[in-house]
Amino acid sequence: MTYPETQLRHSLPLLLICDNLRDPGNLGTILRSAAGAGCSKVLLTKGCVDAWEPKVLRAGMGAHFQVPIINNLDWETVPNYLPTDTRVYVADNCGLYAQAQTSNKASDHGWVCDRQLSKLHKYEEEVDLETGASKGWLPELEVQSYDLDWTEAPAAVVIGGETHGVSLESLQLAENTGGKRLVIPVVPGVDSLNSAMAASILLFEGKRQLRVRAEHWSRDRSSH
Repeated sequence: MTYPETQLRHSLPLLLICDNLRDPGNLGTILRSAAGAGCSKVLLTKGCVDAWEPKVLRAGMGAHFQVPIINNLDWETVPNYLPTDTRVYVADNCGLYAQAQTSNKASDHGWVCDRQLSKLHKYEEEVDLETGASKGWLPELEVQSYDLDWTEAPAAVVIGGETHGVSLESLQLAENTGGKRLVIPVVPGVDSLNSAMAASILLFEGKRQLRVRAEHWSRDRSSH
């Protein structure tokens, strides 16, 4: 499939990975936001609803013809579709900024908010026989607010579905690429944001950061 020259010219070093997104309306809305933000491509892992399902097409409002979409990927093949030096960032789905503090314990990283993950695995600590230190099964990712700079290198944002959340594989990929967990703070008493809303906020924040960086680069260049 070929894409409009205008869209390709405005494409950013920003990529979206959809993980276990099963609601057609949400996926279509997310694709529309990805096209609007200028994402270079959208990757859909196995477990996502078919991007070409009629309800997704309807919600996408033409986004399917504005941004490349790669369907039905195994996590093992996802890195093959990422540009060199891409860092993978996982959208935090708990929204409790107070828990997003650096610590060695998984529960202090906001993992305890992930009810979806806890359904799959009961958090357990294993003991390293050589050192005697305890270790958890979850990758340790630094957590930061979504509005702090995270676009200094090509970035891929993982958005999980509201029912199943992000997969363990997405957390491992983020850890392996030097990525982080991005938190969108919400007021106490609010459970979390809709997946499509969270994706839109993160993608357009990434677009804003890239625009500011480009403006600074242009200003510095002209001053010399």
